Amino acid sequence: MKKLLSRWGPAFLIMGIIFIASSTSGSRLPDFGIMNFLAMKGGHFAGYALLGAAYFHAFSRQRIPPQSRFWAAGILVVLYAISDEWHQGLTPDRYPAIGDVCIDTAGGILGIACLHYFRKRFMKSNGEAKTTLC
Repeated sequence: MKKLLSRWGPAFLIMGIIFIASSTSGSRLPDFGIMNFLAMKGGHFAGYALLGAAYFHAFSRQRIPPQSRFWAAGILVVLYAISDEWHQGLTPDRYPAIGDVCIDTAGGILGIACLHYFRKRFMKSNGEAKTTLC
């Protein structure tokens, strides 16, 4: 149980945060004025980058090739993004947008790629940090 929680806990936490944010009615969302569009879309991108990395982390200790882990995490990001937009459509003063699914997917893929790069660059195959000399 502890292994399962350490693998999937971050993903479930981020999914919960995204769900709560999507449950907020449009009239209660903060307004960032002229920067509102960038703040909202940036929030989508950053949240899903974290979610993609969390999904990739969840698959990291399984005996499947890295490419398969990448695809599995990416598919989960897309499915959660679609379900999130559907959920927004049920929330007062909120509307689903296919563009948000695209932004969410791009963020998720970047999060997956960054975590993969970080692990490949800075971690040994057994999960320990590499020691590097400057």
